[in-house]
Amino acid sequence: MTVTSQDPAQNQTTPSAPAATGAQAAAQGAVAPDASEQMLVRRAKRQQLLDSGQEAYPVKLPLTHTLTELREQFGHLEADEASGVVAGVAGRVVFVRNTGKLCFATLQQGNGTRIQAMISLAKVGEDQLASWKQLVDLGDHVFVRGEVISSRRGELSVMADEWSMASKALRPMPMLHAELNEETRVRQRYADLMVRDAAREMVYKRAAITRSVRDTLHGHGYVEVETPMLQLIHGGASARPFQTHLNAFDQDMTLRIATELYLKRAVVGGIERVFELGRVFRNEGVDSTHSPEFTTLESYEAWADQFVMAERMKEIVLNAADAIGAPHQIETEAGVIDLDGEWAWLSVYPGLSEAVGQEITPDTEMSVLKAIADKHGVSLDPAWNEEKAVVELFGEIVEPTLLNPTFVYDYPPSAQPLARQHRDNPRLIEAWDLIIGGMERGTAFSELIDPVIQRERLTEQSLLAAGGDDEAMQLDEDFLRALEYGAPPMGGIGLGIDRLVMLFTQAGIRETILFPLLKPEA
Repeated sequence: MTVTSQDPAQNQTTPSAPAATGAQAAAQGAVAPDASEQMLVRRAKRQQLLDSGQEAYPVKLPLTHTLTELREQFGHLEADEASGVVAGVAGRVVFVRNTGKLCFATLQQGNGTRIQAMISLAKVGEDQLASWKQLVDLGDHVFVRGEVISSRRGELSVMADEWSMASKALRPMPMLHAELNEETRVRQRYADLMVRDAAREMVYKRAAITRSVRDTLHGHGYVEVETPMLQLIHGGASARPFQTHLNAFDQDMTLRIATELYLKRAVVGGIERVFELGRVFRNEGVDSTHSPEFTTLESYEAWADQFVMAERMKEIVLNAADAIGAPHQIETEAGVIDLDGEWAWLSVYPGLSEAVGQEITPDTEMSVLKAIADKHGVSLDPAWNEEKAVVELFGEIVEPTLLNPTFVYDYPPSAQPLARQHRDNPRLIEAWDLIIGGMERGTAFSELIDPVIQRERLTEQSLLAAGGDDEAMQLDEDFLRALEYGAPPMGGIGLGIDRLVMLFTQAGIRETILFPLLKPEA
């Protein structure tokens, strides 16, 4: 008998398969620069299909069921039982065993559902059986039509009366039971999805989480909108933008670093509960928690403040967990995160003071902060002021220790130029970051709506930008004009969708993004 292996290093063709020379392959059309001998053999099989009048890539097939539907409708069949139902199905061949008068193949649907196809001499005839053995390889999509049965071993199967090629694979598929390395997984995600259940599960989990976020906000009367990705002025966050150029206007533009300023314009206009889920772009570092292209939720609610937004955020996170059936107690290398426990509030200055063993206040001098940084191995930029130094020290010393959900609040004003002054302490602002598992997952403000103070803050930012700070915001006169029409008091949320998925999957950010940004192949 001939057994077709799942190992691409082994022969996936029958010994009698026609082998194509380089010249023959060239005659058939352009070939991939990395074409292997096995790929050339597959190209020859494609040509053989065409020469015999068959289609290698038909536009439509007489499907009656999906593999999932067969599982749902006939999964109850006992071993060696026939259903009496004839079905036409298609799937990717992920296993083949060719044994004389009876061949077996495992067909896989995109979601991972599998059904066995049985190709017998008695049912399909000598020519069709020989053609199957000669032309079908692992990775091919094939169509089979026949009665739905359960085999003697209890495997749900289609006993084929006929079969045809649905899509001839010219490149060998990876092994089903051998791990692709991380680089291959993220660079060739299509191959990863073929063979790894966890890769497909990530796609479905992310989709369910995103849908849950939308449903939660819709439940509170929010309206979803879309705002420009190409912007004349970058703002809404402190980050380095990507630069581009609009030929039609001969105008330099940036890709958005946040959606905030346009969403606030909508609130000014009367859309009092508004949100956007979308990609933002920051020309910054790449590591296990950062990607230059990532997805955020931003939502704004009139007549709300940072405490209302904390309630919204908690609901979003818990609903997302429930949407994918994730436990509220998440096991990590650092310990168990308890989402059902207290969602604590920790003020920046007291929290840092406790961690370093000495009192830190807005009056603490830079020399003291520099000494603390040196003691804890934290690098401070000489250009930073005391407020920036405090935020950096907190982020490096305290944040990694915050395992359970914690709202870190009472930041110094320079940390968030778009947040309003604290109602009780003018030296602070009303803003928080949500830390879970030692990582920032989202942020929220009681939003600054005073156009005079906002102009002062953005002017300060523009001066920093003029001085060479690539992350400083620019002065946006149109946004200020909108505020001058009168914005209602509002709260706002920013949530990293990728980091929310990371929380529930314990995967790095590149695994949560279907097609992450990568360096070019060598």
